[in-house]
Amino acid sequence: MPSTSARALFWFRRDLRLDDNHALARALTEVGDVVPVFIFDRNILDPLPRQDRRVEFIHAAVASLKARLQELGSDLIVRHGDAVTWIARLAGEHKVSAVYTNEDYEPDAIARDVLAARALGVRDIPLRTFKDTVIFARAEVMTGQKKPYTVFTPYKKQWRERLGHDAVAAHPSADHLDKLAKLPESPMPSLEKLGFEPAGLAETKIDASEAGAQAALERFVDRAIVRYHEDRDFPALPGTSRLSVHNRFGTVSIRALARAALAAPKGEGAETWLSELAWRDFYFQLLYHYPDVATQPFKTEYTDIAWQNDPELFAAWCEGRTGYPIVDAAMIQLNTSGFMHNRLRMIVASFLTKDLLVDYRWGEAYFAKQLLDFDQAPNNGGWQWAASTGCDAQPYFRIFNPSRQSERFDPDAKFIKHYLPALAKADAKLLHAPWENSSKLAASGVKLGVDYPRPVVDHATQRDACLVMFKKIRET
Repeated sequence: MPSTSARALFWFRRDLRLDDNHALARALTEVGDVVPVFIFDRNILDPLPRQDRRVEFIHAAVASLKARLQELGSDLIVRHGDAVTWIARLAGEHKVSAVYTNEDYEPDAIARDVLAARALGVRDIPLRTFKDTVIFARAEVMTGQKKPYTVFTPYKKQWRERLGHDAVAAHPSADHLDKLAKLPESPMPSLEKLGFEPAGLAETKIDASEAGAQAALERFVDRAIVRYHEDRDFPALPGTSRLSVHNRFGTVSIRALARAALAAPKGEGAETWLSELAWRDFYFQLLYHYPDVATQPFKTEYTDIAWQNDPELFAAWCEGRTGYPIVDAAMIQLNTSGFMHNRLRMIVASFLTKDLLVDYRWGEAYFAKQLLDFDQAPNNGGWQWAASTGCDAQPYFRIFNPSRQSERFDPDAKFIKHYLPALAKADAKLLHAPWENSSKLAASGVKLGVDYPRPVVDHATQRDACLVMFKKIRET
């Protein structure tokens, strides 16, 4: 164990907070002087578009964290470049005995950390990593044969049984913040200096700070968690937590979310929310044990499936002009806010893969580009679930009917009308399948093909084509 008189570097990554930060708490208790650093990694940033809400969120969160550290008499050293190069350089400049950071389980992150450990090892500096992003990591929840689960229900059963105090206990730092290195204030590179432009984060009204994340959690617990199981599937209701982006970038800890659910009034609401946290852990362990799912179907028999991949249909899906209002409204929400309700993610993913017959990886990549809360493991897991190519996915013959989904989860068309103002004056009952009600819509001022698109495909026809496509690959 490092000496309490030693100095260490703390490398912030997807854990942009001081409270309940596992690796930070360990650093503050194990060494006498902790130097906080954050690297805007060009390997991640350079391929991104110049307007990217995630970069804007991270920039705001880092700026908030830096300001808080300055209030404590320390600072956050922020650099822009190759993360491995900068970490090794800063470790040498500050003559540290160790670098502390939290684990990251994505394949590219694992490869980066191998390089970082190697570069630091040349200087005899260990890279010390700790579990923080998930509640149970890697091989902590395994089958009786010590193999990773590939079916969610038994995984969740064990996950829930083990969700005791030790699993969600906080790692407080408040009593040790005096161990933060006393550093002179240093400049924070602007968004423009990093090569980016504002992308509309302000319009989302999301507070990217640690305090903002805590406030969002408190609002959810106070107002919505009790009814979460009833309201979560209705996009027009404020029934979800909206904490996914905070969870993604670590402005709140996953343990804090679980503790909040466990402390909430007992009932289906809190348990259903805990199930969502379990799904997240499930997909993280899946990606860790089966990294090939990042590029290939988990069910290898579907590797050569004959997706039609019509670029015009894909463009219509991306741009929200498929002629299916629930799909189009969802895509407009995504494109304008960087957010999409979870029920809608399932609907649009099913529509792309099983109505338009487009490879799920096209949709997965589009979500990766657009989602403010993009996280590789759950994004990949969700898309493979919808496409029936993943482990424990919905059966290939289960195909969402977008009209029925619309009737069930947006019965008054409030969500549809909010994002498709051209349909705002129409009777809600006409909007779940507008092509069946063209004359009535015209009477309310909506002309199909002019004011709103006609459907790009017929659901019944495409459903049959999808079944043929899957049956053909299963018979080979």
